[in-house]
Amino acid sequence: MLKFVLKRLGLALSQMFAISVLAFSLLYLAAGDIARTIMGENATQEQVALKRHELGLDQPLVERYVHWLTSALHGDLGTSYFTSQGVAQALWSRLPVTLTLLIGVTVLSGIVAFALGIAAGVRRGWLDKLVQLLSVLGYALPGFLAALFLVLTFSLNLGWLPATGFIPLTTSFTGWISTITLPIVALSLGPIASVAQQVRGAVIDVLRQDYIRTLRSRGLTEWEVILKHVVRNASGAGLTVLGLQFAGLLGGAIVVEQIFALPGLGTVAITYTSRGDIPVVMGLLLVTSLIVAVVNLLVDVGVGLLNPKVRVA
Repeated sequence: MLKFVLKRLGLALSQMFAISVLAFSLLYLAAGDIARTIMGENATQEQVALKRHELGLDQPLVERYVHWLTSALHGDLGTSYFTSQGVAQALWSRLPVTLTLLIGVTVLSGIVAFALGIAAGVRRGWLDKLVQLLSVLGYALPGFLAALFLVLTFSLNLGWLPATGFIPLTTSFTGWISTITLPIVALSLGPIASVAQQVRGAVIDVLRQDYIRTLRSRGLTEWEVILKHVVRNASGAGLTVLGLQFAGLLGGAIVVEQIFALPGLGTVAITYTSRGDIPVVMGLLLVTSLIVAVVNLLVDVGVGLLNPKVRVA
């Protein structure tokens, strides 16, 4: 198992390195004269040249990347070109909000999707058709439309939950729950639809296997067969899709955070990307890549624990 984890970890690190090289190169090559953009059109050539030297933009691209990577490995993500604020500080203050959202969506999606998928695959009939219908609706309904519908229904009409804002967990537990409930539900519809369909299909396939009939013939109850054997063998497909959905949640979280006015990484992404603030964009890319890599590693480990054949492969 240790060899399996080390291989997955090496793959994740190599992917992050490739992403950082590609993003760094494209961002700086497409940015044009960054010093001129910062100083403005009225700045003299001497002022622009001084700013370019101050930011290290007069160095070759390879040297700039090596300097950025070395600093990033020591925890220094640089300084914003426009606000002079440390990138790590700007991201760290907003990261808990986005992580709360993503973890909440993952947990809710996993619980609901697995429950629906297992129930549909085992019971079939009208329940199976209902789950498939809900899955189609979950696919078709974009996250931002779901967010708007939830705000109109539960905030403006019923007044049960606040429409905007975020209350930290350290300030008030009930306030924290009230501010993250609607965003989490809005983002969970798509993952629930995808994962439930995969779990349903995997459960049906497992139930058709010969060893399931053998277990039943040995006197095991239906619940023992389902909980001990069917669920375990069918969970790998659901976990894999859940991990893939997590990467897509980062994009959806940016839009949903704007709708609910959550002070997360989505605000940073929109504000600083529109400015062309490359150090902040690179820091944001590094943080999100790390989050996705950690989640994918956990999913791979989970699938490997459930299915030893994956570790061998």
